Amino acid sequence: MSTAQPAHPGAQPQAGASKVRPHMRSLPLRVGTRGSPLALWQTRTFLDVVLHFCPVLRNAQAFEEHVIQTSGDKIQDRRLADVGGKGLFAKEIHEALLDRRIDFAVHSLKDLETEMPPGVVLACTMKREDSRDVLIPGPGMGALDPADPIGSIPAGVRLGTASLRRQAQILHARPDIQVGMIRGNVQTRLRKLADGEADATMLALAGLKRMELSPEGMVVLDPEAMVPAAGQGIVGVTVRAEDTELHELLAGIEDREARAVSRAERALLASLDGSCRTPIGGHARLLPDGRLHLTGLVARPDGSFLLKRSLHGGVSDAEALGEELGRSLRADSPADIFG
Repeated sequence: MSTAQPAHPGAQPQAGASKVRPHMRSLPLRVGTRGSPLALWQTRTFLDVVLHFCPVLRNAQAFEEHVIQTSGDKIQDRRLADVGGKGLFAKEIHEALLDRRIDFAVHSLKDLETEMPPGVVLACTMKREDSRDVLIPGPGMGALDPADPIGSIPAGVRLGTASLRRQAQILHARPDIQVGMIRGNVQTRLRKLADGEADATMLALAGLKRMELSPEGMVVLDPEAMVPAAGQGIVGVTVRAEDTELHELLAGIEDREARAVSRAERALLASLDGSCRTPIGGHARLLPDGRLHLTGLVARPDGSFLLKRSLHGGVSDAEALGEELGRSLRADSPADIFG
């Protein structure tokens, strides 16, 4: 049973999830995951949440962990956008699910396609960790100004990232910066930064917090200034569409706010339907009055074009809000953006 780490406070489901009924199928349930430290943390934390709300499983060999190497893990010398982009961190996991080698799978939601393979469904989204990006200076670069971190980057700095979304936004604001590629998991990218392969880099704050890492000099970026990836900071769980029993179990522990914001962001992404080379950002949040605020962004990779807009709407209209914002961005963008 894989419950090696205590559940992160941010992983708690909404009130009412304690009504989840025990899963009565044969055990253990086989869970698929990537093998990075962050992926394993997310998977084990999710399983702890399931055990908390299904106490009957605690005295059984409830789960069997299956680490699956994906195409995205294997390819380290190129940008994912250059080799297909969408779904490269999920393809082999989907195949294992459809082949019945696993019963469900735990993913970083931003790695999941908006259109799942036939027979696979997104059954559950867990409470979002901080969705923002951070800017991290390397040794010797000097301190960043927290009030204007992007503006305070020294001219000519080499910024390492594999994300076209981050690249486009940085170059739009600072065309003098040199952008190069850094691939790998969180720890690998921090090591490459320390080794001088770049002068600065950008990472998702969610991964750093989950790994309990706080790189020296890092500055958190406002999500309106550096729009995050759709689904960033959210863990999503997939099952076979036919597996209604497991789907029901997982739906019972889903976080309602994560469900709303992820539906808006993924609908935006689906509406834009850009190529894997199209920098796209999407970030939704709940306002104090309960309405949903959604920001979307499209750009050229070189930052020469960038369009950013926001919409407000009701939580029940999350998907419609995403679709409307996507249509608006598409209508006012050059045709080559989505080629």
